[in-house]
Amino acid sequence: MGFYVVQCLSGLAQASSLFLVAAGLSIIFGVTRIVNFAHGSFYMVGAYIAVTLAERWAGGFGFWGAVAIAAFGTGLLGVVLEMLVLRRLYRSPELFQLLATFGVVLIVQDAALAIWGPEDLLGPRAPGLEGVVRILGRPFPKYELLLIALGPLVLGLLWLLFNRTRWGTLVRAATQDREMTAALGINQTWLFTSVLFLGSLLAGLGGALQIPREAVNLHMDINIVVEAFVVVVVGGMGSVGGAFLAAVLIGQLQAFGILIFPQITLVIVFLFMAVVLVVRPHGLLGRPQALARAAGNQQEPLLRPATPAGRLVGAALLAVLALLPALAGDYALTVLTEILILTLFAASLHFIMGPGGMISFGHAAYFGLGAYGAGLLVKHFAAGMLPGLVAAPLLAAGGALLFGWFCVRLSGVYLAMLTLAFAQITWSVAFQWQAVTGGDNGILGVWPDGWASPRWVFYYLTLACCAGGVLMLRRIIFSPFGYALRAGRDSPLRADAVGIDVRRIQWLAFTLAGTFAGLGGGLYAYAKGSVFPNLMAIPRSVDALVMVLLGGVQTLTGPVVGAAVFHTLNTEMVRHTEYWRLLLGVSIIVLVLVFPMGIAGAFRRRERAA
Repeated sequence: MGFYVVQCLSGLAQASSLFLVAAGLSIIFGVTRIVNFAHGSFYMVGAYIAVTLAERWAGGFGFWGAVAIAAFGTGLLGVVLEMLVLRRLYRSPELFQLLATFGVVLIVQDAALAIWGPEDLLGPRAPGLEGVVRILGRPFPKYELLLIALGPLVLGLLWLLFNRTRWGTLVRAATQDREMTAALGINQTWLFTSVLFLGSLLAGLGGALQIPREAVNLHMDINIVVEAFVVVVVGGMGSVGGAFLAAVLIGQLQAFGILIFPQITLVIVFLFMAVVLVVRPHGLLGRPQALARAAGNQQEPLLRPATPAGRLVGAALLAVLALLPALAGDYALTVLTEILILTLFAASLHFIMGPGGMISFGHAAYFGLGAYGAGLLVKHFAAGMLPGLVAAPLLAAGGALLFGWFCVRLSGVYLAMLTLAFAQITWSVAFQWQAVTGGDNGILGVWPDGWASPRWVFYYLTLACCAGGVLMLRRIIFSPFGYALRAGRDSPLRADAVGIDVRRIQWLAFTLAGTFAGLGGGLYAYAKGSVFPNLMAIPRSVDALVMVLLGGVQTLTGPVVGAAVFHTLNTEMVRHTEYWRLLLGVSIIVLVLVFPMGIAGAFRRRERAA
């Protein structure tokens, strides 16, 4: 019995740590509607500041003073982010604010690398809480008891803040109806800044309190932000009480899941989230929310077929791409091949995000399934390249068909997080199924057939497949199916009223997007000669999202421009500096501020204005 009690207490301690971070994320989203990727960076910065100050200041005051200063400092960092970046983007589409926070993640990662170095840092023990206590004969750390008490205490303080203060009343009002709050004359600028301060402070506090429990490192941000998103989504977006309940459930699931289901430890949280969202589409305590646009935003612009001048530009671009092998060297040809593949990958995501109105945080699942479709044929059947390129989109289509059936029943961030859950489940299968996929050793020797092995031949094959795929997606968008898809995006109730089965149309669109992503994944496998599980990992999905948003989600040329710009920046900066993430992050933020509708979207707006 003592063992199970201690496991339960360990789960509660983990739940309190998760809740501190998730509560701040939930508060920020509830008021500003910003999906803040940088929230994990505040957590990491809080941990780094705390461990640095705690080492310099000995004694009890030193440790707790370091925790307090770290929390307050990260709160100020959130204010700086809001004032310098987010405040300039409130009239932009909400997803571009997400893109800006991704740029902040890259900047903070390299800033932390420059300041604290790549080594893990070990923090001191909390004074007076170094030892253990015996609970039913089992040892349990004293510090964990403090964390267990801290979670409910913070929940109670937040409840008093939101229900017994004027500021809390304004925050709740903005959470329920942001437009009406603005119409009543509430200073939203001040409100948003204060909310970013509180949310970032909680993230920094969560990170600072971790230094006695785990090493501080540069990978803390992505690990915690994903778990925090899961907690917030399971609890219900914008619900602090829901975040606490979800944190407790997930903490217990992690504590006992490793004992009951050790094989699925890596994804047990995502399995739980998937089940919750299928049963309760808005989380445990969440309510349906209309993700209102910021004031001044307009409806989605009308997509039109290319003009004669546009067709001429497209034909000229294809001609230039066809002539490049005669002019470019091997390195340039390799980079161009990757850009073409990523263009198809981004275009497939844009197909469901733009015309379909469905956000996906897990589109890499289908890119990776396509790569494994080709790799598995090579590994187990010694098949050639052409069968592999047929199997790639078919396997991806099967995965998208299965997962899409559940995903299209949701919308907004809930849909995005369910796609992330399925992507993580797929990644876990590829990572752990050693006998079939090779696990983390991957599949090697996935090379093109002899006739396609010259670099220029494979380039032309890639150009034909990717250009054909992008043009086919464009053709579908302007077909009756595409018009029905956009009708379901713009007004699902009216579309249903005129006889359009919106859910079926979206399901088919989801499957088509996965199919074309799988074709890109198959080509990528042959371009690299190998397949690894990281093709399905979260960073790959984020890359696709960045490419679409950077180019402009409201234009058809957006993914093409975004893929070219993002991959070129990424490749060139990696070659020339160790701190390429910082430069890439700054570049993304500058591009977002200069082109708040995306690069291609900005040029389209100028054309309409002219």
